[in-house]
Amino acid sequence: MTTRETQPFVDEKPGEAPVRGFLHRATKAGEGFLILTHGAGGNCNALLLVALAEEFAASGLTVLRCDLPYRQRRPTGPPSPSDAKTDQAGLRRAVQLMRDQFKGRAFLGGSSYGGRQASMLAAAEPALVEGLLLLS
Repeated sequence: MTTRETQPFVDEKPGEAPVRGFLHRATKAGEGFLILTHGAGGNCNALLLVALAEEFAASGLTVLRCDLPYRQRRPTGPPSPSDAKTDQAGLRRAVQLMRDQFKGRAFLGGSSYGGRQASMLAAAEPALVEGLLLLS
């Protein structure tokens, strides 16, 4: 695995779900993008997410590793059931922001809780992304 430079990615527009994470730019432009997020006990710096982001970027997909809104509010601890809709709103916002910057197919994924939120969002809004990457 080759370590690539990552760029911080922050969008905190008032009235919108905040999106914070790290962007791994693809070696080839226009192939699409993947948004990856973490499980309930982790954050976007989980080794699995970093490794996947590096490999997908090397393969042609730009990747955004991002923390879900509940994790942005507090650095440790699990989400509460009331966090789900806010976390899905954060993922929806991340997709919108990435679509504004990058061409190609959109994918959404995550580990455990992050994958659950991604799948629930995609089930509710099937046209949002072309596919899911669900881990664990």
